[in-house]
Amino acid sequence: MYAIIETGGKQYKVQKGDVLKIEKLPVQEGELVEVTQVLAIIDEKKVSLGKPLVQGAKVVLKVLEQGKGDKIIVYKYKPKKSYHKTQGHRQPYTKVVVEKIAVNG
Repeated sequence: MYAIIETGGKQYKVQKGDVLKIEKLPVQEGELVEVTQVLAIIDEKKVSLGKPLVQGAKVVLKVLEQGKGDKIIVYKYKPKKSYHKTQGHRQPYTKVVVEKIAVNG
């Protein structure tokens, strides 16, 4: 059984036990987070598609850690104008593990 969820403006295909990095959530490590934005649940025999969300479905995630991703370099340059600018950025993330996929109905 797997589900397609939406969190942080992105969609993820998740199964029980999956570890993934999602956009930063304001929760502490070790806490549980319920995601109710479930777009689809696919079981071995049954497919539940939402219009746009599956009613009564939720995915429970356990927060493993909060962190920052690898640094990316943003370089801006305009030729013949003596303009260049270098910036770095590290995107914050929340690392979670999928505890349970629940469907009511």
